Amino acid sequence: MVKLVVVGDALLDVDIEGTVSRVCPDAPAPVLDVVDEHARAGGAALAAAMAARDGVDVTLVSALSEDETGERLRSLIEVPGVFGRVDSVPVKTRLRCAGTSLARVDRGGGSAPPRVTDDMLDVVQSADFVLASDYGRGLLRDERLRSVLTRIPVVWDPHPRGPAPVSGVRLATPNLAEAVAFSGTADPDEAAGRLLAEWKARAVVVTMGREGALLHCGGTPVAVPAPSVPVVDPCGAGDRFAVTAAVRLASGAAPDDAVADAVSAAAEFLARGGVSGMRAPLPSTVDAVRRRGGTVVATGGCFDVLHPGHVRMLAAARALGDCLVVCLNSDLSVRRLKGEGRPVNGQAERVEVLRALESVDDVVVFGEDTPEHVLERLKPDVWVKGGDYTAEHLPEAEVVRRWGGRTVVVPYHRGHSTTEILSRRA
Repeated sequence: MVKLVVVGDALLDVDIEGTVSRVCPDAPAPVLDVVDEHARAGGAALAAAMAARDGVDVTLVSALSEDETGERLRSLIEVPGVFGRVDSVPVKTRLRCAGTSLARVDRGGGSAPPRVTDDMLDVVQSADFVLASDYGRGLLRDERLRSVLTRIPVVWDPHPRGPAPVSGVRLATPNLAEAVAFSGTADPDEAAGRLLAEWKARAVVVTMGREGALLHCGGTPVAVPAPSVPVVDPCGAGDRFAVTAAVRLASGAAPDDAVADAVSAAAEFLARGGVSGMRAPLPSTVDAVRRRGGTVVATGGCFDVLHPGHVRMLAAARALGDCLVVCLNSDLSVRRLKGEGRPVNGQAERVEVLRALESVDDVVVFGEDTPEHVLERLKPDVWVKGGDYTAEHLPEAEVVRRWGGRTVVVPYHRGHSTTEILSRRA
């Protein structure tokens, strides 16, 4: 199997969905009554997820921040990855109603360029084929990385705020607006020809949405028509095109065949609802319980050094329904909450131990300090906490009430806590 590496800028994409029935009284603006929120890994991370779902052996090389936003993004990434550092992960938030975007709010990204590590370069250099997924955030400007990319077969998906592709790429995939910005001409044929020469690429394809694509390999340009499909949300179609083209070229296809398959794949992606059809699936146990009308229970915490208090609380939680999902704080989240030196046991070990318990049906890791976002995705019927709390004072209680769920507190077992255990051993 071909080893594909996707290298580029990873983003956090958030869709806030709601209904609009009135206009703001102090401005001619619609009022969005929020119904739901969905987050997903975007940019290069979205492209890598598409490749993985196609059954490709794929690794993501990108840069993440070591804050709550970066951890949230990390928890949504579906593929193995090697990550450098960036001060701030870009977040794109769309406000949507009835399948239409009303506005988009962008934040983050910072001004300092991402830091590229030797490990990142090693992974890229070991690839059979690379998809460079540029979202204009600076990663693909790194000179060491660009030097490595000149020695590997590459499909380059450019961005107007990003650099030109490295010399010799197998295929560059600008959309029409990007081709115009890079070439200075609005004519697709002329733009493709100019970019082919300027970039010293083997081939350039200009994608044009419902008008299909125009492929230029140095001779007469080839027009590839697109199937007619209803388009509710075009987000992600360019990534779908670039991934398919890269995978087909990597398997030995000719450029015209790879582009034709990429056009078809992008059209099929849009016909299936685009990125909305790619939402991270719920744990299979939750789906099965919901289908038969059962009760889904969830609880959360660090569960660092598992002790009898944990075991008793989890057993009590499981007894309240038909399955129990543990929402587990990631390693960086634990460190922010508990300080340096924690967790004692890493994320993978904590997941393994929890899943081995008879009371636990599944584990979902989250990167934020509190589990509101993962609860929005799971929508448990019962949310359980153990300790000296009252349900009314838990911040998660209001979240769970939105879909008619309830919050329950189970008994706290004094003398059993990770902090107390560690202090006795100090």
